[in-house]
Order: sequence, then C-alpha cells, then structure tokens
Amino acid sequence: MKIRVLEEKIEKIVSEIMALGFFEDEKRLEPRLKKIDARLNGMIAAAKKEGDFKGKFRETVILPTQKLIPPKRLMLIGLGKKKEFTLEKLRQIFGTIAKTVKKKELASFSSMILGKEALKAPHDTMGQAVTEGILFSLYELTKFKTGSEKKKEVKECILAVETKDALKTKQGITRGRIISEAANFTKDLVAYPGNEATPSYLAKKARETARKLNLKCKIMQKPEIEKLGMNAFIGVAKGSEEPPKFIILEYRPAKKNVDTIVIIGKGITFDSGGISLKPGQGMEEMKNDMGGGAAVLGAIRAAAGLKIPLNIIALVPATENLPSGTAVKPGDILKSYSGKTIEVINTDAEGRLVLSDALAYAKRYQPKAVIDLATLTGACEVALGNFATGMMGNDEKLIARIKKAGEETGERVWQLPLWEEYDELIKSDIADVKNLGGRAGGAITAAAFLKKFVGDFPWVHLDIAGTVWTKQDRPYIGKGPTGVGVRLLIELFRNWGK
Repeated sequence: MKIRVLEEKIEKIVSEIMALGFFEDEKRLEPRLKKIDARLNGMIAAAKKEGDFKGKFRETVILPTQKLIPPKRLMLIGLGKKKEFTLEKLRQIFGTIAKTVKKKELASFSSMILGKEALKAPHDTMGQAVTEGILFSLYELTKFKTGSEKKKEVKECILAVETKDALKTKQGITRGRIISEAANFTKDLVAYPGNEATPSYLAKKARETARKLNLKCKIMQKPEIEKLGMNAFIGVAKGSEEPPKFIILEYRPAKKNVDTIVIIGKGITFDSGGISLKPGQGMEEMKNDMGGGAAVLGAIRAAAGLKIPLNIIALVPATENLPSGTAVKPGDILKSYSGKTIEVINTDAEGRLVLSDALAYAKRYQPKAVIDLATLTGACEVALGNFATGMMGNDEKLIARIKKAGEETGERVWQLPLWEEYDELIKSDIADVKNLGGRAGGAITAAAFLKKFVGDFPWVHLDIAGTVWTKQDRPYIGKGPTGVGVRLLIELFRNWGK
C-alpha cells in the first residue's frame, strides 16, 4: 500500500473517503475545519449538534459529501480527550481509519495528521506513527486460504501536509514503512504452521534476508553445534526428526568503532512439551513458540534497512521440541556450552535450555549489551496478561532504556525482580543448576536460570509469552501475531547513543 504526502488542502484532494478528527472536549470547530464545514453546508456541525457524533475515542461516522468537495465520503473520527492524546493513540486512530476503509472495500482515503496539535511531536515521528498504524492494521495472512473471494484492497493513503512539514513527514513515513514491513515479516513467521515454519525454513528466511540486505549469515548444522558442545540446545532437538539450526545474522554498518548489541530469540518452531507432554487442548498455538526468534530476525532486517549505526548480531537457536524414543527425559543431565551442567526436571522448560547455549555463545562478540526475547513462561502471561512483556535483567540502565522504548512504541514492558533469593529455587542436588524452579515465581526463576549463563555484560530478558499473540481485535493489530519486539528493539537502537 502506498502512503503519499501531498502539499494541498485536505478538502481539495480526490479520494474515496476523507477522514477528519475531532477531540471530545472541543466545543467549536477550529477555523480550518469551519471552512471545510462551510463547503459541506454545515453537515459536520449538524452531526455534532444532533449528537450523531461526539468525538469519543475511535468513534466513527461516515457521511456522503454529495459532490460538494472532491472526496466522495467524509469520515468523522473521535480523538477522545485532548490532554490524553498520545503517539500510541495516533497509531490507533489511523489503524481504525484503515480498517474501516478496508471493511467498506474502498481503494483510497485522505487525511491530515490528526491530533498533531495535542502531540507537539516532530513531524517525522508522527509520520512514522501514522504509517505503523495503517500498515499494521492492514496486515492479513491469506496464503493458506483457498477459494475465498478476493476483497478490494486499500491501495493508497494521501496525507495532506503543509509545505514546511512535508520533508520530515516523508522521512517518518519511510522509516515507519521499513519497521512495519519488518514487523509484518515477523508476524508471518509466527503465524505460519509448524509444518511450514520449520527450523530449516527460518534458516532459509535468514539467508534471504542476508542476501537482500548484504548481511553476514551463518547457519550452524547439527554436527557443528554438537562439536561446539551446545548440549543443552541439542538435548531439546533430540526428539525431533527436523534438523536443528543455529542461525547467526550479523549487520555491521559502514561506520566503524560502534557498539555491538547481541539479540537472541528463542526459536522453538513447535513445542509439544517433549516427554513432559502438554495438554492437547490449545497445543496448536505452540507454533508461535518461535516468536522471539522471529522478532530478532525482523529487528535485524529493520536495523539494516534503516542503516542503524550499531553492530547488531542476531542469534536464533531453532528446533522443535517433540517426544520420541530419542528425546531428552526428565532427570537427564546436560552439559551446556558454558561448561555448566543442567538437570532436566521438566522437558517443557526447553526454551531456557536452548537460550542458555546462545547466551554463553554471545560472549565471543564482546557485546555492550545482550537482549533475549522468548515466549518463555505461561507464568508471565498469568502475571501480566496480554498487554505487557515481562522484563528482567542485570543492568538497570539498560532496563530503563528498554522501558522508555516500550512507552514510545506501545510495546510496553514491566520489570519483575531478579533477586538472589530466586537463585536458591533452581539449585540442583546433582548438577550445577536445574531447569525448573517450581510453580511459584515461574517467570522469575526462568530468568534466574538464564542469568547463570550470561557473561559480564549488560543483559535483559524479555518474556513475550503473553504479548506475542492476541485473541482479540485491537485498534491497529488484528487477531493473531502481534510482531512484538521489532519496534521495541528498533526504538532502543535508534536512541542508543543519546
């Protein structure tokens, strides 16, 4: 879909529908909108006066323009209370507009950047938010549907801006498109079924990304993984006939002497629980257990597209977790890449096993920071629900940076404690550590386990179990994969040196 900037008055732009926004607590039309209303013979004022439109957040009313102005229809959309308007609400407004236009099967719409007077944000920032709202909301996976009637697509959004704001707005749109397309790439990976999105498929997509964006790519196969001593990772992979892949993507900008950040994503392409088999009901959702791996592949894709001035290394240990005669068993002991031994208490606590080897491997890059993303624990979803990612780590400055990035992008995070007392819960009687700390504080003890394999670098663990997928339609994110992590990481990277 095309998003075009036009230095023109909104009411003069030809489109199938024109969107205008109004705050709930504004009693009078501002002069600009009053002139538009005059050309429409007062239909906006009449709609407000009669109570057909009150300006409540995301409230919409569609009216025919009766050929009084070039746009065929007028959409009034409520912006809510002026003092409560934020960048996230701007995304939601444009997501609502785009979804409404799609439902009406209209090809184009026009708008201004609505509510900008309340935001007082730079025009590139607002342009980016508008683009994210539109492109996220129009995401749909249709690859696996056959024989369905093809609906008319939304082909164009025309943004009316003043000449002085045009360049910055265009820059924001470009940035928003790169990020949104990377996030939608991540959504595809998460939504694909396990028989399609295998470890080999993730490796293939990593290679394609590397070729497209001139990244360095290395895919370690099982023999090399075994030779390195990544027995925690290999232990999980033993139950599946699908070969494991350790995916490494490296983005290095033209600028030298920049910081290196390693991002690690859990890549369990299907998680049955292994020998500690999950209940059958809802197991189909476990195709999304590679959401962390998908997020880091999307994030490095966006970082390269935006030419972020950082070295970004993406590591994805990818495998299935299945039961079989060769699968790892409860009670087994695995010697990890770090040299530490792990007692396997429950084979369904497999994500931390594959991440333990990846975290230890990250040390060779001498990173300034390491961030891992994983659909790690149901306990985190129970604790925080579906609107916040759990965050734990060993560096308060990095934690604060990520929290700020979450507030800016709408991908909010919430810090949980990682006190030394939790380490006691993962002590093993016969190995260095065990992979399960019991029911209480499950999200925290999982992070406490990971901490054992982190080197002397700043590290943050993001548990996206509750945020990787939504079962409810949201203003600019539909049911299904959310693409969580991509925007969060890119916002962190973009502000790294500030």
